Parts: sequence; structure tokens; C-alpha cells
Amino acid sequence: MSSGLPPISSLPSLPQEQQFQALDTLFEPSPELHELMIPVLANQTFSSYNGLIDAVGGRMAALSAANSPIDHKILTGILGSHPRLGRPKVATTEHMSELSKKEQANLNTGAEEQAEKLRLLNAEYEEKFPGLRFVTFVNGRSRDVIMAEMRRRIDRGDAEREIQETIQAMCDIAKDRSRKLEQSARI
Repeated sequence: MSSGLPPISSLPSLPQEQQFQALDTLFEPSPELHELMIPVLANQTFSSYNGLIDAVGGRMAALSAANSPIDHKILTGILGSHPRLGRPKVATTEHMSELSKKEQANLNTGAEEQAEKLRLLNAEYEEKFPGLRFVTFVNGRSRDVIMAEMRRRIDRGDAEREIQETIQAMCDIAKDRSRKLEQSARI
């Protein structure tokens, strides 16, 4: 597993712990995501990691469409597993994957005033949308651009749309991670 991901064709036959490690590499560690994907990982094959990621996104979208409190709790457990954007470096080492640390590196530098503004926006976002974390595909964008997006989404105040955007962002991040891991395995 030099790329950090096993060959996609081997995923159904791997021990469950290794299947979960693949999910954790693509997304973030989440017991709720593991539980949601057990039957899929055991019984379905995929031709690519993008196919698996789309299946995860589909399962999460199905949870968001259901009006069950249990489904909502599972979904917010998955969506809330993502680290807060721009968390101080000391706090990030405990619960942030190595990939998240690299992806957010440019958000963890800069003026203390901006870092505090981002911290306050995270708190405001989580108050507006209980159980969620602000998730976006950073993709090299600056802290100012991310904070402007965060402000727009808070001001919009649409929880259902927020869930859909968070699911999409998590899948976009996972596809980017998969692509980068596959590229590094070929080098």
C-alpha cells in the first residue's frame, strides 16, 4: 500500500480494518462512515476510487433526504468528522489527518487577526448549523476567499443546502486526495 490506498479491485476482499483505513484516508476517520459503508464495501466492487467516493456521497445524500433522527445523527457524525478550517497547529495534531494538515497549511499561516476571525467564523457557523463543520475544497485558495465563502454560507442560513454542499465538498476533497495519492504512487 505504498500510495496509502490499496488497489481498488482488492477493496472488497480486504479485512474490514483495511477497508476503513482506505475510507479514513479519503475522508476523515468516522465510525459513522465506517458503519454506513460496511455493506457497500463488503458487497460492491468499484472500477476506481472515484466510483467509491461517488457511492459514499450517494449514501450520505440518501441519509440527508431521510427524515429520520437516527439518519440525521449518523450524517452529522460523518460531516462533523472533518477538522475545523484553520485550527491552530497545536490543536490540529490530535484529530486531523496528515492529508488535512497539508491541505490546510496555507490557512494556518498569517496574521493572528485573520486566524481569530476564522476561529470566530467557525464558531458562528457551528452555532448556525448544529452538528456540522464548515467544509470546503480549499484547493490552494487564500484564507480571505475561504472566509468570504464561509460568510456567504452562514448568511444564507439554508441548512439543507449546507448539508448538500458539505457532502459535495467532502467528495471533492476525497477525489483530490485519491488523485494525488495515485500520482505519488507512480513517481
